[in-house]
Parts: sequence; C-alpha cells; structure tokens
Amino acid sequence: MTYDTSTNTILESEPLENNGELLTPLMVFARKVLQENEAISEKDYVAAVPYPPDEINNFRVDNLVEKVARCCRESKVGKKLPTAFYVHVSALPALNPLLIIYENCARINIENIEEATLVKFQLHQPKISYLFYPDFDTDAHPALQTSIQINLATGEVKYFDYSNSENPPVLHRKETFVAADYPNYEKFARLTRCEEKWGLLDNTSVIGTREGWLKYLGYCGVEIQDHTVVERLKQENSELSIPKIERHKAAMVRNSLSKPLRLVLEADLARDGATFFDYGCGFGGDVKYIAQEGYSIAGWDPYYQPDTPRICADIVNIGYVINVIESLAERREALLNAWELTKNLLVVAAQVLIDDRQQGQIAYGDGVITSRNTFQKYYEQEELKVYIDQVLSVDAIPVALGIYFVFRDAAEGESFRASRFRSRLSTPRVRSQVKRFEDYAEMLAPLMAFVSDRGRLPVKGELAEESAIKEEFHSFNRAWRVILQATDADDWEKIADKRRQDLLVYLALNGLGDSLRDSYASRPSIRRLPAQIRNDIKGLFDNYQKACTLADLMLYSLGKADIVADCCEDSAIGYKQHGSLSVHVSALEELDPLLRLYEGCANRTIGRLDGATIIKFYARRPQISYLFYPDFDTNPHPALHTSMHIDLRDLSVSYQDYSDVYNPPILVRKEAFVTASYPHYDKFAKLTRQEEKLGILDRGAVKKHREWMKCLEENCVKIKDHKLFWRSNADPEKLKMLQKAASERHSQKIEVNAGKIEGTAEGTESTEEGKEEE
Repeated sequence: MTYDTSTNTILESEPLENNGELLTPLMVFARKVLQENEAISEKDYVAAVPYPPDEINNFRVDNLVEKVARCCRESKVGKKLPTAFYVHVSALPALNPLLIIYENCARINIENIEEATLVKFQLHQPKISYLFYPDFDTDAHPALQTSIQINLATGEVKYFDYSNSENPPVLHRKETFVAADYPNYEKFARLTRCEEKWGLLDNTSVIGTREGWLKYLGYCGVEIQDHTVVERLKQENSELSIPKIERHKAAMVRNSLSKPLRLVLEADLARDGATFFDYGCGFGGDVKYIAQEGYSIAGWDPYYQPDTPRICADIVNIGYVINVIESLAERREALLNAWELTKNLLVVAAQVLIDDRQQGQIAYGDGVITSRNTFQKYYEQEELKVYIDQVLSVDAIPVALGIYFVFRDAAEGESFRASRFRSRLSTPRVRSQVKRFEDYAEMLAPLMAFVSDRGRLPVKGELAEESAIKEEFHSFNRAWRVILQATDADDWEKIADKRRQDLLVYLALNGLGDSLRDSYASRPSIRRLPAQIRNDIKGLFDNYQKACTLADLMLYSLGKADIVADCCEDSAIGYKQHGSLSVHVSALEELDPLLRLYEGCANRTIGRLDGATIIKFYARRPQISYLFYPDFDTNPHPALHTSMHIDLRDLSVSYQDYSDVYNPPILVRKEAFVTASYPHYDKFAKLTRQEEKLGILDRGAVKKHREWMKCLEENCVKIKDHKLFWRSNADPEKLKMLQKAASERHSQKIEVNAGKIEGTAEGTESTEEGKEEE
C-alpha cells in the first residue's frame, strides 16, 4: 500500500532559541518537567547496565519517553496499544498534566492542526501524530485523511496524505478514543457491542483498511447503516452458497495424547484429582489417554458424542476445533462455551502455518474448503492470540505454535509466565563440618531447598516447616546463620543473583506485552501479581518500582544493536558465526540475561518450535530462529528436520520442513552449542578434535549431508559411535599420505598454541584415530 508523504523540518519554521541555543520540542518538554520537579532521578539508571558517557544524554531521552509512556498506560481515557496511545482531541484536558505539557510542546511547532481528530502518542519513541478523520462523528468507520507526525527529539515533521488512497486505514471501536461524556459515546459503544456479537472485529488482520473491512462485511452478510449492523437479504448474499461442509470428517484418530494436553501434563498443571473436559473430542482419543494417566475426563462432540453432558472441569481442552468451523458466529460460540466450562485452565489449539493451502481447496470466507469437503481456517500465530484475547477478554499465553493456555485466575497465569523464565538451580553442597548444622540438618533441609528455589528467605506462611524451625531457632534468620556456617555464602549469592536475572527477564517481557499490537500490553500492577512473586520482588529488589526500572533498562539495551552484538560476541556459550550466535536450548538459561530477554520476545509472543534443539540469535537484525535436530544426542552430525524464523519487527513467521529434503543441512562441532556440563559434551568435543586434526572442519559449522558424506569418503574415514576411524578398505598410499598430513597439522597446532593443549588428551585421540574400522 502506497501513500503520498512529504517531509518538513521544524527548522523551516521559526527556530526555538534560548540564549542562542537551538531547542527541540523534547528539550523544551524536559526543561518544563525539570522546573516542576518531575525529572527522573539519576538513581533510576545508574549501575544497572554500563553505558559510555556519550550515551547518557540519549538515555535520559528514553527515560522521559518512558515517563510519558507510563502516564499513557495509566490514563483513564483513550485507546491503549502496546506501541501507541490514541485519544480524541476533546479528551486532551482529561489527560495527566505531564501529557498535556508534552502534547503542547508538539502542537506549538506544527501549523494547521486545528481540525485534527485524534492525537497519537508513540510509547517507545518521542513522536506525536495528529490524525484527521473528518467524518469521525457521522461515519461508523471513518477513513483516515491526513496524518502529521512530529519527532520531538529532532523537530522533524512529516505529512502523510491518504485523501487520494483507494484503500485508506479505517477506525473501529470509536468509543475507546473519547471520554464517557462525549455526545455520541453511547452510540459508538452500542455499535461496537453489536459488532463483537457478530464476530466482525475478530479478524484483525484484514479489517484495518476500508477495502478489507467492506469485503469482510460482505462475507459476513451484513452492512453498517447509521451505526447499526444490518443483515443483508439472502438473495444479496446468494453468491456465498457452497456445498454442505462435513465438519466431522476433520476428526483425527489418535495413537497418542495430543500435543496440547501433553504440554499441560509436562508443565505439571494437572494437580492430583484434577478433572478434564474435551470440548469437540472427535473419536475420543484424548479422553482415552488422559484417563490412562489416572485423571477424570469426559468429552463432548456434536457428531460423535452429542449426548454427553457438557460439564465444568478444572482443565478444558478445545483442540483444533475452532479452525474447522466455517461460521464466524458458531466459532465464537464454541470458544465462549468452552471458556464457560473452565474452572482453572482452558487449552486452545488451532492450525497455523500450513503449507500448500491452495492445493485441492476452495477459498471460502476466511478459510478454505478442502478436497474432503471440510473447512480449515489457517491462523497466523499472532492472529490466533488476538482472536482468543478479544473473544474471551483475556491474555492468552502462547506455549507452542498454535497452542495457547488461558488461566481463569490471572495470578496463576502470571505464576506460569514467570516459571517459564526460571533457571534450574541446585542446592549448594555442605563444605564444612559444623556440629550444630549436622544436628539439625534434616530440619534445615526444607529451608535450604526454599532458598535454592526462590533466592531469598521465606516470609510467614510460605514454608510448611516454619513452626518447627522457629521453635528451635526462633527465626529464619538465626536458622540461616547456622546454614551459612556449613556452606559457602558465595554459592547462595549466585543463586540470588540468578533469581534476580530471572525476574528481570519476566518483568521486562511483561512491559512489552504479548504482541506488538496487543491491547493488553501494560505491565500488571504489583497487586495483580501472585503473592510469591510479590515476595520475590521485595526480597530481591526491595520494591516493585526499582525492579521495573531495571527491567526497562534491559528493554532499552535490547533496542541497541551494538549491545546485543557485543553480548553475542562475548558469550562464553554457543557457536559463533558472523552476525549470529547459536546455542542448544539446554544452555539458554546460562546466557546473558539480555539474550534470554531477546529469545523471550519471540517465545512469549509466538512460542517455540516443538522440539526445538538449537536457538539462533541474530546480532544485527531482530530475528530469532528455532532449529529442530531430532537425533542431536545420538547422531554425530544430525540433519536439520525443521526450522522456524521469527522476525521481531512485525512478528512474521517463516517455517521450513527439511524432513523430505534429499540433501539437508547438518551440524558439526556439537559441543560448541552446549555447556561443559551437558551429558555428552566430552564425547562431542573429542570427535571434533579428531575431525580438526584431519582438517575436515575448515569450512564452517553448517554443511550439507551429501557433501559431508563425500568429504568423509575422500578422507578415507568413517564415524561410529562419535569416533573417527580409518576405513579398512582405503588405498594404503592415500591413507599413509592422509595420516602424515594429519600428524603435521597436529604438530603445527601444538606449536601455535604454545603447549596449551594437553598432550595426554591429544595422544589418546591420535591412537583412537589410527585404528581401522572394525
């Protein structure tokens, strides 16, 4: 889509000067804020992330922008999105005084904005836009005519003209932009409620422009007349007549538990005695397998199990149901019905990212009719989240491609989110023999386990053994002093530091929200967090504001390509290539917190590829890739099975399947991707040293299967059980030449490393390499 744009700078108008100094609107704003004693204190950012002196001023700009963003998020009026805040000009006086000053600093530098309808505050950049919707009051979904944007940091002004566009952006939910006393507020709100009932606002990927909106209304068989949804006459919609869709044919015969419910069990979300209900159970495969796990479960299906009562349960699964319902109203009703039956957790799954979707299929509505006469709606991952969130008014949590968890209790949802970013730590070992500790070791074990888990001492009511410990030691602090006599305090401090990092990653991601276009993106207040997380924050950071400030610093750093690149380059873990760092999933929690946050942006919004083995970080562009190598542990050089690439700029996802590829990429140097504590690290490293000695790893880490097999053959070797052997049928002369070259290469390596390589290890590998294949 192309729009006419022109650019003006503030320098073309009367310059702002103060004693000869040119001032940008943001400088004016900062000075006004400082005059009112609302400047951000230096303690908010010192000592968290080291910045060069020349970046401090830039950081203060970001602090000002964050202060504005916080006021926007807390506003009682206006429409809040993750990256922007919109408000009708009539509601400007109702904003926080700080926002009024901020907007006025922009307004006085732009001409001809008296007729502007909406003001848009960007939350991550010092920019304000004035949007012109001439028909805001009269048109149910007015089209954008003009946009004027000012960058308050530079004074640059840009004009965007949509008046001649055939497909301009249009507005929805107009009541969200105005105050409740606006003359047409009730009319706007009534229209929105009616559109929600029809499901007209669910498909956000297509309704944002006039052409897409009108086409979608036509598909739904309705039109908007005077802020009212009116159903069209059937003859007007006759072109939508299609063969009868046989939904029941989409049911699958399962030979094992479905992935959505498997993820529930793997996450330990099914407590003892938990009940399940499978909404749209098909042939009943999941009902069978969950019952075998010892849980009570029932299932209902409109075709195969229509007489089963639909009953409430702790965990309700609506797996791959909404994507086979062609009716928007019925699709929405099914999701709402499943949610009404849910006591604790709703599991929603739908098809996403299906390839070759046009083969043998007929386009219909927002999906296709397959050759089997079934309907399939193919969701984008983010589109599915937006749909669930809007229909249920929730904040769904992505756990895998096409699979979301929705918690009835928001606090439980936050606990689950936080748990996904918690490192696995073990209790420090006892290093000294202390009689008092030995006498009470059994009593003190639960306290040690708690601190190992949370990084802090428990508060009242958190530890089941509290009364016994306090009866003997009078307080947790006294008991803790006994533990420190027998253990190393540095070990405990490392645990506390790791838990601080875990919490910062969690809080930073909560500050981003789940989606770049998610309307529920503001960080929850401390009161909405579970009690245990509140206690963690108080014990590890003193207060919520301090923790959030440090988390925001991490987010700020994530926007600096150089900082991210340095983290990749300086990482002691992972395989480094130009512009990227690749690590095994088991090593993720050992990375720098900034890289964990980087991956979390993709994982929290889109979800990881099922079975992902390797995570690839791109240092110079905002992209994360998940790579699946099914036999990573057992195959010396495993072939790539599947890859998923996520562009964090627009959350677009590309998915590639290599399972049937004749010559797939393979991995070498496997030990580089894992930590030294990985179970097979030594075996991987030993094979790499043998291959390096032979000189077959000189051309990078990623190779193709066919070329690799040819390389092994040309070098007269085979690999068996992660060991390199000379081929028994190799030409003797060629073998002798290769062995000599390997020996010379080994000698040169020793000279270059000046004796840093231990001769014992290299000698063992040389002997093993010299064996013939058995």
